[in-house]
Amino acid sequence: MNPDNKSKGWTDIPEKLLKISAEIAVRGNANLTRLTILKKWFGHTGRLPPFAIWVASRAISGKGKTGVEAAALFRQARTLLARVNPYAPKVDRKLAKVLHDCLQTFQNEYKNQQWGPVRIIHNWDLLLVEQALAIYLWYSDSPAHGYKLAADYCQHYDSRCGNGLNGPSRTKIEDLARFVYKLEEMQETHP
Repeated sequence: MNPDNKSKGWTDIPEKLLKISAEIAVRGNANLTRLTILKKWFGHTGRLPPFAIWVASRAISGKGKTGVEAAALFRQARTLLARVNPYAPKVDRKLAKVLHDCLQTFQNEYKNQQWGPVRIIHNWDLLLVEQALAIYLWYSDSPAHGYKLAADYCQHYDSRCGNGLNGPSRTKIEDLARFVYKLEEMQETHP
């Protein structure tokens, strides 16, 4: 980052994210809690809703095999977000609530474990969309929700090191760093 950017109100979050990516490249993994650096960043007005919609847009862009019901939910999400600028999102709140409720109902299966019920997730990308819409609709001032979404978006399961930041997480973290940089730049030039 250019040193002059600090005086413009930009943060060093993109650089910190890139350091996490570099750590994964060197060590093979990084602790998921390294993403807590985003909590303070999310605390600034106007950052969390764009991030949530950006993650939702990324989650629906994939082309994986899904069942009929999941495919319909992906189509519904793509229709809702088709022309939405993630850097200045304006999403139809009524349609977003309907989709959120459908997504929640779709994956509303719980299994009792010794420590309590655990939600069974069949489609991780649809869960990310659900979480993103919840942030957009109700939790736009909750850095904790933003951190959870970031962690859920970036984490990857690897049998050698479990859930955490590893392998494919690097690309997501680097994309996130570019998003943060661009959003800060846009908010600085168009407050």
